[in-house]
Amino acid sequence: MEKIIRQHGWVEEDHGAATSADVRAFLSQMPTEKTLMTHDDALKQLSHIARERAFGKHVGSDRLIRAGLDALMAQVESPSLAMLAGLLRGEEPEAPALFDQVLEELGLLFNPPADPRTAKWAMASWIAAQIADGTLGPAAGTHIICADIACDLGYPDELQSLVACHFNLEAWEESWGVSVEELNQEAVEAAKQFLIKRPVAEAGS
Repeated sequence: MEKIIRQHGWVEEDHGAATSADVRAFLSQMPTEKTLMTHDDALKQLSHIARERAFGKHVGSDRLIRAGLDALMAQVESPSLAMLAGLLRGEEPEAPALFDQVLEELGLLFNPPADPRTAKWAMASWIAAQIADGTLGPAAGTHIICADIACDLGYPDELQSLVACHFNLEAWEESWGVSVEELNQEAVEAAKQFLIKRPVAEAGS
C-alpha cells in the first residue's frame, strides 16, 4: 500500500504490495468531503469515462486514478483496481492502459462504431440521453452536439432543434422575456425527441 500512501502525502507504514482490501481499509479511515459512491454509481462512472475516451475526449490520468479509488471504496472487484488507484504522480502515464485493463476485467470496454459518421450518431445519442436524464446540463450538452457532432455531420435536420437550443442558450438575454429555465427545458425536450427518432436518423447516416 506504499504507493497509495505516498501519492497522498500520508505516512508510509506498509511497504508491501497494495491489494484492494488494503486500500479500502486504509481509505475508510480517512476523512472524506463527499458521500462515497454506491457500487452501481462507481460502475456508471467507469462506463461514462470509457465512452468519453472512446469518443475522443481527453481524460486526464488524475481523473482515471480517482475513478479507480472511487470504485475500490464502492466495493467494485477487479484485480487491477488497486494498481490503478495506487499510481504515483510519476507513474500517471501508466493510468490509461491500467484503466482499460480494469474496464476489460469488468466487462465495460466500449468500442464506438468503426465508421466515423455512424460513430458521430452514436455519440449524439449518448449526449442526448445525458441531457434527457439530467446528468449533463443542457447548455454543455447542446454545445457538444453543435460543435463536435452536428458540424461534422453537415448539420443534419435531425439535430437542428438541439443546435437551435445551443444558440438560444448561448445568446440568451434577460430582455428576451423567456427564462433560462424554459430554454433548458426546451433542450431537454429536444433531446428526448431526438432519442425517440434516432433509429431513423442513424439509418440515414
